[in-house]
Amino acid sequence: MKIIFFGTPTFSCPFLKALIDEKKFNVVCVVTQPDKQVGRGKNLTPSPIKVLAMENGLPVVSPESLRRDLAAVEDLKKFAADIFVVVAYGKLLPPAVLQIPKLGVVNVHPSLLPRHRGPSPMQGTILSGDAQGGVSVMLLDEGMDTGPILASEPITIDSDETYECLEEKVKATGTRLLVETLKRHACGDIVPMRQDESKATLTKLLAREDGHVDWSEPMDVIERKHRAFGVWPGLWCLVRSSDDSTVRIKLIRMRLTDLSADLPAGTISIKKDRVFVSASNGTLEILELQPEGKPKMSASAFIAGHPDIDGTVLT
Repeated sequence: MKIIFFGTPTFSCPFLKALIDEKKFNVVCVVTQPDKQVGRGKNLTPSPIKVLAMENGLPVVSPESLRRDLAAVEDLKKFAADIFVVVAYGKLLPPAVLQIPKLGVVNVHPSLLPRHRGPSPMQGTILSGDAQGGVSVMLLDEGMDTGPILASEPITIDSDETYECLEEKVKATGTRLLVETLKRHACGDIVPMRQDESKATLTKLLAREDGHVDWSEPMDVIERKHRAFGVWPGLWCLVRSSDDSTVRIKLIRMRLTDLSADLPAGTISIKKDRVFVSASNGTLEILELQPEGKPKMSASAFIAGHPDIDGTVLT
């Protein structure tokens, strides 16, 4: 089976590697987003998928836009691929691309569709407090994750599940499910199943501001955001320093407590070198944090450098 693979971030890499390693598959081309400027030096840096493709001697296409770059679309046709596979490419494919392969365009989505469509499904799974996540392998259409499902598999979500842990589970399950599903789909053994639109939910593209803590929210909501936003955008808040300036603090580790919330939301309480913050219905303990421009530190180290922090209100 001749395959063209579409992907961009590190998350995509084990999926491409699984297709390369499968003897019944022949990856003939990789499509990824263009090199981007990274760091203070703004050096052009290839995507992780481009690096992996080049290490395996695969041709790489990096169009700015497949909607506008008609020459790139024609180049894809020349590979005469049987199927396209998309894993976190980062852009919607136009109809002209979707219509090229005879077996369609297969996408791996890290949720149990139609729940958590969109760009942040794993974060959405944790934020919603779901007991179950999953992986769906689907045929792409022109909508946002609306195409028929070829296969899906559930993943148990632990009570302390973090984004990092869930991502590893998805990659382990998803790579296997993708290979199995492509083989069955090529043999005509799968009847694609339409999604139930009445059960659809949609996630959004996360921005840095989404990590700004609203201490007036319930403590379990804040704690879920902390687990969901560990990679991006992180969970952070603002504290006023002794010179009356505002300092951004990233919350690295926190946990729920059974202490009552008798103080206004966001108020810091210091108890035996431990930092507690009031939410709307309870109290969270901050175990590790990182003031902007400084290294990570324990709660006790933060207290030592801020002896007057007790009673301060975080915003």
